Amino acid sequence: MIEDTLSYQDLMRIAFEENNLPHKLHIVSNGESALKFLRREKPYCNVPRPDLILLDLNLPKINGHELLKTIKEEPKFKIIPVIILTSSNAQKDIIKSYNLKANCYLNKPYNLQELINLVKISLNFWLNYSQLPQN
Repeated sequence: MIEDTLSYQDLMRIAFEENNLPHKLHIVSNGESALKFLRREKPYCNVPRPDLILLDLNLPKINGHELLKTIKEEPKFKIIPVIILTSSNAQKDIIKSYNLKANCYLNKPYNLQELINLVKISLNFWLNYSQLPQN
């Protein structure tokens, strides 16, 4: 997950716990750290390749659209599904995200129970039903 807002990071951790997800949640707080994580650069040398990326659009250093473009242009990363999880419901952001090859666009709920349900439904689909490339 690439998210700079601490409260959403905490909510996502709770949502993972509440849904008993067997997958490990890794969180970075900006686009620059996300690229280091994906490229396994210091301090992320021993991290696994993500099966799925949850991406906020409003990020410091490298914004979500720029990061999405980079991810989808790099051969090693472009097959990783990217779910935009953002507070923006602006049509320009939705269109731009899909044009940059986002796999899904979701609005962040402001309620914990709604977030838990959204995580349950969306991650269940992406991690348990869709066929993802193996690492």
